[in-house]
Amino acid sequence: MKNRWIALYVENDVGVLAKVAGLFSGKSYNMQSLTVGTTEDETVSRMTICVTSDDVTFEQIKKQLNCMVEVIKVIDLTDVPIHMKEILFVKVMKLDIQQKAEVFQIAKTFDEHGHVRIVDVGPDSVLLECMLTESKNNDLIKLLRKNFKRIEVVRGGAVAIESISTGNR
Repeated sequence: MKNRWIALYVENDVGVLAKVAGLFSGKSYNMQSLTVGTTEDETVSRMTICVTSDDVTFEQIKKQLNCMVEVIKVIDLTDVPIHMKEILFVKVMKLDIQQKAEVFQIAKTFDEHGHVRIVDVGPDSVLLECMLTESKNNDLIKLLRKNFKRIEVVRGGAVAIESISTGNR
């Protein structure tokens, strides 16, 4: 069992998301992440889906998705070079001055080319916006949970695109 990534190009119509989600739930496949957005063609949406499965089940999922009328194209992103980011907001609350400074230092440490920003600061709270890989976001959450008593986490699903050069992931 491992995380596998699929990109779907689908018709941008009402109910398509529900049909895709219904396929997964009907077969008891659990989606770890799902992100949907329109493409350069307003009639087409792209879904980025992460599912944890074995090889046989993953092949079944791809075949079943290919059979859906609303699905234009299925792309297996699991073993190809891709660029992927996940959006994450973390609110760290009930901080004193020293703890606020520590949150700022943690944000600076995790920052990669402006991918971790402090977007809001209150009297005793700091709000971080992060656009990192899932694993780096997990590391950041783990560190914040370890160092601070009150955090609130909101995650969006990952988006991914195939690399135009080789070796990137």
